Amino acid sequence: MAVLDQLTSQEAMDLENKYGAHNYHPLPVVLNKGEGVYVWDVEGKKYYDFLSAYSAVNQGHCHPKIVNAMIDQAETLTLTSRAFYNDKLGRYEKMAAEFFNYDKLLPMNTGAEAVETALKICRKWAYEVKGIKENEAQIIVCKNNFHGRTTTIISFSNDPVARKNFGPYTSGFIKIEYDNINALEDALKNNSNIAGFLVEPIQGEAGVYVPSEGYLAKAKALCEKYGVLFIADEVQTGIARTGRLLATCGNCSCDDKNCSGTPEVKADVLILGKALSGGAYPVSAVLANDAIMSVIKPGNHGSTFGGNPIAAAVGIAALEVVRDEELADNAYKLGALFRSELNTYIATSNIVNAVRGKGLLNAILINDTEESDTAWNICLALRDNGLLAKPTHGNIIRFAPPLVMNKEQLLDCTRIIIKTLKQFE
Repeated sequence: MAVLDQLTSQEAMDLENKYGAHNYHPLPVVLNKGEGVYVWDVEGKKYYDFLSAYSAVNQGHCHPKIVNAMIDQAETLTLTSRAFYNDKLGRYEKMAAEFFNYDKLLPMNTGAEAVETALKICRKWAYEVKGIKENEAQIIVCKNNFHGRTTTIISFSNDPVARKNFGPYTSGFIKIEYDNINALEDALKNNSNIAGFLVEPIQGEAGVYVPSEGYLAKAKALCEKYGVLFIADEVQTGIARTGRLLATCGNCSCDDKNCSGTPEVKADVLILGKALSGGAYPVSAVLANDAIMSVIKPGNHGSTFGGNPIAAAVGIAALEVVRDEELADNAYKLGALFRSELNTYIATSNIVNAVRGKGLLNAILINDTEESDTAWNICLALRDNGLLAKPTHGNIIRFAPPLVMNKEQLLDCTRIIIKTLKQFE
């Protein structure tokens, strides 16, 4: 676009409001450039990005290795569909399967697609391997979950905004309280038709709700006891975000320096997306071992774009960046520093009740009701002070910067956050 054709922020927002469906409520800032941990608006103002496209940009904006992989492949071959083989997909599948220590990978595009894929795999496994009568399999999910917004997924959501007037809903799901191991066991022991347990290791959209220590390990043990699949949705928590390669951290091959604490579990079915491409291209995947993935036969599932050459090339580069730049270790160290700095402030604050999270997936709880606009107004003030974040659940602000952030930048960000919060004391 020529300089004379450059839109102002207001003009860009007006265009979206007039011609776009109103299915989002964005923070009023219009971005047109990103690099590393920074983004710029159309007027040239620079901001720290503290959302990372909901953890899709873990490797930083426009990482040159990922961008170059995308450009090189786009100039060679973009799409064949899965009607034919291509020379990139197998390499990507091998690299990712070994990276996360699974036998097989099923490639898709978006997180919601990957969740739907995992549900289909789980049900087919239940009928063909476990022996549940067809159409009677049930999957346990957790209240306050967020796995996407397709019709099946909102069927087991309890968010009225996501559900209202989109019925009829898909059956076959049992909702239990998150982080309640007794509720899980009650659901398992009283129903022989349970096929799987779908869970987020940390409930991100619910406000970065971190479960009790050992919850995931106990849940996996119960799944093994009752013969059901443990399905981990790590679309947001995976790919180094929480200070480990995976939040579930079960026997992965990453030589993770931070796994010396309490290791959690290896999921039977692992769902990945977002940072699987570094935010450069839609890439998602479901991983499982042969005993589970073998139930999928030709024609059972597919996607025109899933596993395309660009996605494969981008996926390889994105994972290499995570490995080579030790982003899990960086997230672990900077996350601990971030919570320490915020807790020092919170000790004397009357506007923030707590900070919680793991690695560089964190949230602060604003001392106000969910119906208030305090958190939104704080995010507007953060924007004015050069940092972008967004509320979730009304009175909670999620903080998730790119994992390429360094210590100096993180401390600068904590100063901006604390300075802004003090304006609301």
